[in-house]
Amino acid sequence: MKMRGARILLESLRCEGVKHIFGYPGGAVLHIYDELVKHAENLGITHYLVRHEQAALFGAAGYSQATGQTGVALVTSGPGGTNAVTGIANAFMDSLPLVVFTGQVPTHLIGNDAFQEADLTGITRSCTKHNYLVKHVEDLAPTIKEAFYVASHGRPGPVLVDLPKDMTAQEIEFSYPETIEVRSYKPQIYGEHKAVKKAVKAMLTAERPVLYIGGGALAAGAFDEVRELAEKLNLPTTCTLMGLGGFPASHPLSLGMLGMHGGYWTNMAVNNCDLLISIGARFDDRVTGKLSEFAKGAKFIHVDIDPSCISKNVPCDYPVVGDAKIVLQQMLKEIEEQVNDGHQISTHSAWHEQIAEWRRQHPFWWKEEGDVIKPQYVIHELHRITKGQAVVSADVGQHQMWTAQLYGFDTPRNWLNSGGLGAMGYGFPAAVGAAVARPNELVVSVVGDGGFQMVLNELATIKQYNIPVKILLINNGFLGMVRQWQEQFYEHRYSHSNIEVQPDFVRLAEAYGIPALRATKMNEVTHTLEKGLNTPGPVLIEMKVAREENVFPIVPAGAALKDMILA
Repeated sequence: MKMRGARILLESLRCEGVKHIFGYPGGAVLHIYDELVKHAENLGITHYLVRHEQAALFGAAGYSQATGQTGVALVTSGPGGTNAVTGIANAFMDSLPLVVFTGQVPTHLIGNDAFQEADLTGITRSCTKHNYLVKHVEDLAPTIKEAFYVASHGRPGPVLVDLPKDMTAQEIEFSYPETIEVRSYKPQIYGEHKAVKKAVKAMLTAERPVLYIGGGALAAGAFDEVRELAEKLNLPTTCTLMGLGGFPASHPLSLGMLGMHGGYWTNMAVNNCDLLISIGARFDDRVTGKLSEFAKGAKFIHVDIDPSCISKNVPCDYPVVGDAKIVLQQMLKEIEEQVNDGHQISTHSAWHEQIAEWRRQHPFWWKEEGDVIKPQYVIHELHRITKGQAVVSADVGQHQMWTAQLYGFDTPRNWLNSGGLGAMGYGFPAAVGAAVARPNELVVSVVGDGGFQMVLNELATIKQYNIPVKILLINNGFLGMVRQWQEQFYEHRYSHSNIEVQPDFVRLAEAYGIPALRATKMNEVTHTLEKGLNTPGPVLIEMKVAREENVFPIVPAGAALKDMILA
């Protein structure tokens, strides 16, 4: 059966099992949108119209973070594609599998500065795992098959497919390949046996080990293996910002988050360990602080599917290239073999007691000040009311760090945020994607007043489709993290961080037809949260919090973890 390219695209997505697309139409993709409405029932694909292309990418990213599946976005040429670049870069930094379809001017106009032309493959080359410009309609279906393979295999990431308008108009017979083989791309899945054996021996002989879990462990679905390894070897376990939920926060072996805003006890454990066992983490600068002082004197085991990450930031003593889930299975088997050969498993009791003492010395805390709402208390109550079971997204800034510190994620894929790129405006549209993916679960978007104002037009999206996102707005009238740095490191010079003019958020939400509530005093927090979270459909819950509250601990830029400021 002959089909035009636009229909082939949609049939290819159906073959890939795609159920949801986030997008925004325009001239270069009108053939696709035409086929979408003509064949909607047969395709089984629901399209969500966002109000800005960046939100389409953030929505697809939230969908991916919440499920592990490949998210899909569709935007037009020129400004549609350039508006999507921030979302593509975000997915690249956080290793999220996305396939992004961008419209392009017809092939005979490429390079002629045609209306709404932009070199999207060139623009996105540095922030995509791979990208394609389709120049022959017969290549369309195989290209889509390859794009989904590349996006989801090995280290995940975004793949862009640029579609000239004539490629979506031409007709050919449709045939979708059952399999695909990319000769130049064959990720190593299994760890080398000798490398695994050496790493396990180091684990069994370490006196002060720490297990360090990153987003790669979540991407690999290695939750059970991580927990089994930690419990088998009595390993204190810490998670990166992107790794939260990869190990239960309530587990006795959990240290919580490490790094710039990690717990005192966590950073001290990492600083004083003799073996750091990294699973799917890349030793980001927000984790390590001053590299020359990071875990000084420790040996490093680094498990990662991307060989370019190993020894990129810290020298690795025991590198293991492979899929985190499979490598951990290999390690668990090797532990059994070495124990059977006479190696002993230590309880590390003295080490655990030392960490517990650090935790007793400097726990997370906040000071109550009369009726003033403290944002830490809001997050504490959010956790209590939801029993820690909500899917929670965050923007970037202070509220993100308070949520990471205090919510306590026991379940994988319940924590969504922009970790690598740190893109303000991520939290709300990411929550939209998560709510689409997991419609029967409570999804809460914790946002600041700065980031929310970048994407508040997406209130129209959740109203149009009745997407039941609960927006928890932490409103301090500042760009909070910027203000905190200006206070601590720039002698209180609040240069352009004071948001002097902002809308009445409650009335704004109501203008979109969305229920909204506000708390201005501490004794209103619990009731307001309970009422908002139990209201059906989308809701905005505004908390007017202390204006100059700070996140502690904090490791100053360029300082070592041991030099964290505690209060």
